[in-house]
Amino acid sequence: MSTPRSARNEAPEMGDAAPSAASAPPRGPARSTRGGDRPAPRPGDRGIPEATVARLPVYLRALIGLSERATATCSSEELAAAAGVNSAKLRKDLSYLGSYGTRGVGYDVEYLRYQIAREIGVTQDWPVVIVGIGNLGHALANYSGFSSRGFRIVALLDADPQRQSETVGGLGIRAFEEIEELVEEHDVAIGVIATPAHAAQDVCDRLVAAGVTSILNFAPAVLAVPDGVDVRKVDLSIELQILAYHEQRKSLADTSLDGELALDGMVDGVVRA
Repeated sequence: MSTPRSARNEAPEMGDAAPSAASAPPRGPARSTRGGDRPAPRPGDRGIPEATVARLPVYLRALIGLSERATATCSSEELAAAAGVNSAKLRKDLSYLGSYGTRGVGYDVEYLRYQIAREIGVTQDWPVVIVGIGNLGHALANYSGFSSRGFRIVALLDADPQRQSETVGGLGIRAFEEIEELVEEHDVAIGVIATPAHAAQDVCDRLVAAGVTSILNFAPAVLAVPDGVDVRKVDLSIELQILAYHEQRKSLADTSLDGELALDGMVDGVVRA
């Protein structure tokens, strides 16, 4: 019987950014590779809500910023302000991870940074393959922030033979037909799809068949995947459309306000007359 398939394309919350790997403080273990020390349980295994999981990278980014400013401790209010959430929500989110704050002192920035990084799995190196090395694929392959945040690009794949002679970000572009070999060789769990929409499902199927269980999809297509495979969808055009909606609402509100002010002026003039 075939494996059930479902469309599980989750879009990240607006404003979220890729999490940064944290350096382990004295109380935490050193970074391991995927095949090394056993990582922390998956957030979902601990009963952490998906909305909280989506905010953990934001807290991590805020903590990294505080650490870079040599801030040793911070209150929940300070961390919440840096992350752009209210302090009550932050405290509730962190309560799912354990008790890391000290009353009257706040949070140890380095320790909380490590614990969140450990919880979301970026205290270990994750091998990643990128499929589709067009303009977007080139940009992703050249992005230097992945390596410092726990993600190591191990292969670039494209179906176009003319691209397979190119080198991008220090890696030669390989033929897509090598996907199974590369996934097995590098123990890849995460794949990035940056292909045109019409090719995305076929690429997804090959990645999953090769053993990839997490996919970041930049193609403007909804992917059907088996249970146990996670998909995160990034659609820049949709994000721009959402911003356009808000701009339109602001414009309409300004127009309405101008109309009200003009009407008030007319009424005031009639009364004075």
